[in-house]
Amino acid sequence: MKISRFYLFLFFFLNTLLSAIAQDEVSQKINGISMVASRNSIDMGKAEDLKQLGSNYIAVMPYAFMPENENPKLIFDTKRQWSGETVKGIGTDVRILKSQGLQVMIKPHIWVGNGVFTGDISMLSDKDWKQFEENYRTYILTFARLAEQHRVSLLCIGTELHEFVSQRPEFWCRLIDEVRSIYTGKLTYAENWDKHNNLMLWDSLDFIGIDAYFPISESKTPSLEQVNMVWKDLAKELNSFSKFHNTKILFTEYGYRSIDYAGREPWNSSRNQHPANETAQLNLIKGLHQSLWDEDWFAGGFLWKWFPNYDPNSKRYKNRFAVQGKVSEIYLKSFFSRPTIIEY
Repeated sequence: MKISRFYLFLFFFLNTLLSAIAQDEVSQKINGISMVASRNSIDMGKAEDLKQLGSNYIAVMPYAFMPENENPKLIFDTKRQWSGETVKGIGTDVRILKSQGLQVMIKPHIWVGNGVFTGDISMLSDKDWKQFEENYRTYILTFARLAEQHRVSLLCIGTELHEFVSQRPEFWCRLIDEVRSIYTGKLTYAENWDKHNNLMLWDSLDFIGIDAYFPISESKTPSLEQVNMVWKDLAKELNSFSKFHNTKILFTEYGYRSIDYAGREPWNSSRNQHPANETAQLNLIKGLHQSLWDEDWFAGGFLWKWFPNYDPNSKRYKNRFAVQGKVSEIYLKSFFSRPTIIEY
């Protein structure tokens, strides 16, 4: 009898322990980094750099290409792409990142010819829509299977596709069901900051995904106080939106260039020649963190972006989104090291 009680106790103890381990992936605030795809798979040293930054989640981004936003053709996983954009390369990167204890989000992106915004993808006929849907389905299910194979924690099923989602809601409902039939991790979708409140998908997903390039300041170098004041009002709106859907908000992208007026149009990635301004980037990132990161409705976010092949001797990163080699990198190491365990 004593032996039976002992084994019963052991069973419940191990079951509780395993459940806690399984839930650990979703009990942490997501201190994420969006990693730029590289020509070759990353090595252990590149993964260690991300670990040393203090991040716990890395977004890897397989790209597909469209010749035009009204053409249903969708091209992905080709020999002409860089390794970090392909099925094989993503799989290798995921294995290396996970070997360092880092969790992963696979976040597919589409690149449209001539730089057309993905939110404007829209077919001219129902026939073309159906062809595009089938192509997109193949694309997403390919990476859903890869995500399940490598036990990836989080899968994003689309990035900034407002017209596609709005015009073809039945397709997206079917796609979500099909993805869930083969992938057991968490799901999100990444919508642009100004369109997230117009979609009906959120109740079917585990996180409300927002690419959070909200305009913050017209100042050349916004102060931390100015940034916090703007986010205070935005946070109220986001909190209400999260509660309405009973779903936490995840910033699938956020970030700022290290330039003058970085908070005016944070989404602007054009190669303009604004002077470099590391303080502007730092204050904008820090203000966002101070305003949102400890809120219980907020799941965390993925900073845009990290270059695994960063060259400290190159000037090409000086006024871009990269934080490497800047005061923002030093700050992130300190911020990400804080204990931020949140009960989901």
